[in-house]
Amino acid sequence: MDLSQAIEQANAFVIPGFLSGDDALTAERQKNEEAIALLSDAWRSAPAGQEPFSFDLVRGLADRNRAICDAYGTERLRNTPGNSLARKLSDDDLVRSVAVLQHRSEADVRRAAGPQIRDLGVAYVEAPVWGMVVGIDLETTERYPDRGYILNVGLEFVKLAPKGRAKRGYAAFCGLPDMYKDKGVPLQEIHHITWDMIADKKPFRQNHKLQKALLAALEAYPFMAHNAAFEDSWLMLNLDGYAEGRKAGRIVPIDTRDICRRIDPEYRSLPHDSRPATLENWARRRGTLQQNQKERHLGLEDVDLMMATVEAEFDERNMFA
Repeated sequence: MDLSQAIEQANAFVIPGFLSGDDALTAERQKNEEAIALLSDAWRSAPAGQEPFSFDLVRGLADRNRAICDAYGTERLRNTPGNSLARKLSDDDLVRSVAVLQHRSEADVRRAAGPQIRDLGVAYVEAPVWGMVVGIDLETTERYPDRGYILNVGLEFVKLAPKGRAKRGYAAFCGLPDMYKDKGVPLQEIHHITWDMIADKKPFRQNHKLQKALLAALEAYPFMAHNAAFEDSWLMLNLDGYAEGRKAGRIVPIDTRDICRRIDPEYRSLPHDSRPATLENWARRRGTLQQNQKERHLGLEDVDLMMATVEAEFDERNMFA
C-alpha cells in the first residue's frame, strides 16, 4: 500500500455491518491498520502547515477500525500484533522532557546527555527540576489504540516539590458500545472496571466536553505517565487535537519509566526478569507502596502512586530546586 492508496482506504465508505465472515473482516482490518500507520507517518513527517491531509482522517479511520474489530471479536485479536502502539518515546522526546522539567534549553541537555543520549541520567541530576506537571493514566480495553476503547482517565495536577505537594485530581469513566453489556468489559481482570461502572457514560470519542478539558490540561502543562509511549499512542488516535498539539510542541510527554531507568541506581543492580522499572516495583523501593500492596490499575489511583514515587526519587537524588 502506498500513500495514495492509504488515503483512498481512509476515505472509503465502508459499513462494518455489511461485511460478513472472518475473511472479509480480517482483510478490512489489515488494510485499515496498514493505512493508519502510513498516514500517521506521512502526517508527522510533513513540514508544519504542509500536511497532505487533516489528522481527522486518521482518527476517523481508527474509529472505523474499532467497529471492524468489535464485529470480528476483540478477544480473538488479543495475540495478534498491531502497529499503532509505540514501544517508547523518541530520543528527541526524552531530551525535551528533561529540558522542560529543568527549564533549560534542549541543546544544553543534549550536550550533557552525549551521543545517543547515553548519559541522559547525568543531565537529569545536573540541574534542579521544578514546576507544575500533569500526571495521567489511561485504562483501556486493548493494547492497540486503533482496536479498543479508553475506559478510564485519571488526571492529577502536581507542583513538583519534596514534601507537602499540592495536588488536584480528577477521574472520568467512559462508555462502550452496547454489545459489551452482554460480552463483558474487555480486560476486566486487570482494571476491574465493570459494565455497571460505565453503563451511563459516553464513550471517550463522543465525550467532547471531556476531550476539550483533557486537551486544555495537556497543552497547559507537560504530562507525566509511566511508559508514556502508551498514553501518547492512545491519545494520538483518540483525542481530537492531540496530534496537532503534539506536533506543534504544545504537548510534552515525560516518561516516568525512563526516569526510573536513568536515575534509580538500584534499577541497574536488579535482574531484568524482576521488572524493576514497573511502577509497582519502583514504588515499593521508594516506600510509596508497601511490600504487601499492589498497584490498583485504575487511573487516578495509579497517577497518585506514580507522582508520589517520582517525587520520592527526585527527593532521594536531591533534584528539587
